[in-house]
Amino acid sequence: MTVVQVQNVEKRFGSFQALNKINLQVNKGEVFGFIGPNGAGKSTTIRVLLGIIQASAGSAKIFGMDVWKEAVQIHHRIAYVPGDIHLWENLTGGEVIDIFLRLRGKVDYKKKEKLIDLFQLDPRKKCGTYSKGNRQKVALIAAFASDAELFILDEPTSGLDPLMEQVFQQCVAEVKKNGKSVLLSSHILSEVEKLCDRVGIIRQGEMIETGTLEELSYLTRTNLKLTTNSAIKDLSEWSGIHELQKENGDYIFQVDTDKLPEIMTKLSSYGIIKIESKPPTLEDLFMRHYEQKG
Repeated sequence: MTVVQVQNVEKRFGSFQALNKINLQVNKGEVFGFIGPNGAGKSTTIRVLLGIIQASAGSAKIFGMDVWKEAVQIHHRIAYVPGDIHLWENLTGGEVIDIFLRLRGKVDYKKKEKLIDLFQLDPRKKCGTYSKGNRQKVALIAAFASDAELFILDEPTSGLDPLMEQVFQQCVAEVKKNGKSVLLSSHILSEVEKLCDRVGIIRQGEMIETGTLEELSYLTRTNLKLTTNSAIKDLSEWSGIHELQKENGDYIFQVDTDKLPEIMTKLSSYGIIKIESKPPTLEDLFMRHYEQKG
């Protein structure tokens, strides 16, 4: 079942084309990673989905409803966390969380208290005293304590320390387990790699690629560290070898995935003593895209 459907969406601000024929789809029970650098169009796409701004062209639907015309009905069923949180400074964190939850109707107090403990938030302090990370926690607790069917998270871990990022990842895994959907916008590629079923890459307002990490693996390189009996004099000239370095007699380099079988066959003739391989990461994928398109 499709929860979010964006088809050929464009957004222009005067003569500036912020989004150019964006297409993406988020399915029920799926975590979709929406990645790109600052200014790529992630937040503009999300504002269109939230009904904050109207698309100049194309179609965007959530739960089969038009995001602009039926925004109120959609908002009853979604939770949104932006990357920059502004709260009422004279209210406590606990009071703000309660306001957000009461706006949705039913409040699950046990779930709320559990999340406050997990995120190690002091709900008695006024929001004006909170750091950026604590303001982010308030928004995340309010979102995950709700019974939303779709979570739209725009750079949600901005300001969180590594321990709290792990708690966030647990929460995403939990909502996915319960059949909920997540649209996660991020430039923290390791976060997307850990959490997402599929990934969409946006650059300068255009979708470059969409697919599972497995489907996109041809765009990455594998990192190898190698020790051989015989010296390999012309290794840097082999097709598919990149970023070659020599360190204490070891060869450290990257290999195009499609060339790996051929290169391994050639390397075996030099007498492999030791070899270490690191799987390609989403960061490799991301950087390759920008090298190729740049």
